[in-house]
Amino acid sequence: MRLEKRQQTSPLALALAPIGAIAFTLAISSLLVLWAGAPVAPTWAALVRGGFGSVFAWTETLTRATPLILTGLAAAVAFKARLFNIGGEGQLYAGALAAVAVGGLHGGDGFAAPVPVLMVLMFLAAALAGALLLLGPALLKARLGVDEVVTTLLLNFIVLLGVSALLDGAMKDPTAMGWPQSVALQGELELGKLVAGTRLHTGLLGAAALALALWAVLKYSVFGFDVRALGANPRAAAFAGVPPLRTIVLVATLSGAIAGLAGAIEVAGRAGYVTLDMSPGYGYSGIVIAMLGALHPLALMAAAIFVAGVLVGADTMSRAIGVPTYIADVIVAASLISVLVATLLAQYRLRWK
Repeated sequence: MRLEKRQQTSPLALALAPIGAIAFTLAISSLLVLWAGAPVAPTWAALVRGGFGSVFAWTETLTRATPLILTGLAAAVAFKARLFNIGGEGQLYAGALAAVAVGGLHGGDGFAAPVPVLMVLMFLAAALAGALLLLGPALLKARLGVDEVVTTLLLNFIVLLGVSALLDGAMKDPTAMGWPQSVALQGELELGKLVAGTRLHTGLLGAAALALALWAVLKYSVFGFDVRALGANPRAAAFAGVPPLRTIVLVATLSGAIAGLAGAIEVAGRAGYVTLDMSPGYGYSGIVIAMLGALHPLALMAAAIFVAGVLVGADTMSRAIGVPTYIADVIVAASLISVLVATLLAQYRLRWK
């Protein structure tokens, strides 16, 4: 048995592939629900109701989707250039720490600057921190051929240990009664709410605007062509005049900066300060989002909302039916595998010999 590329890929097959993948995922997950001793239909109804069944549910889903969109964009732009950035989690925390350092250090006094200037500096510092964290592994890959998957993954643990040291040391909030958390941002630097009485903030609009801008850049700019060419075939891209080192550096800067912005927006929009459990794995989930969205900046927004809705709805499902919330993680993982396999089968056929 071998895979054989189809001479012509049907657009209808590509469009139906995600639908078939989701149906397969629901079927597999339903077996787990039955195994847990719960009724299937009420379980899925509770999950959908918890994630999308009310205005409050939608605001919680979109709040959870905001950092997922940004970490998904960070992974997508890097993967398009064959720079496999697995360090989104560390870059997110680096950006969050940089944001707090500018906007809340020394007991909330921060730097003496007007609020609009301070907010710009805060986001710039977060973007710079994330970019610098990825720039090293990118240069090691480009110059020495060091596997960036290993270096970016290990940097996550180094950053988290550094965050832990800072939260118990130089950046610890003296009013937190010993709890390891950073000082809080100034109140004026917090992002506004889109819906009163909820946690949904204007960071969602920034994430959506960034996705639209990134789509336009990748599709219509020379830089976007360089990224696509480098990702398709590095040797052919170099022969065609695409500068590999410069493109890798620019991609690493952009990818790390977006992940760093995710940390700053999460602090300014929701948390207000940095803690070790601020991110429940947004950096790793961004890789899933990027793959579910086929590395397309606009499609991955829908993927982020889907994953966020599943994660938020799982809490309601667990309370109402008694099903473990870990089923949500199974749904997300199975969705990724199913979409990849369905897309593969839409472009290739199995040939038996």
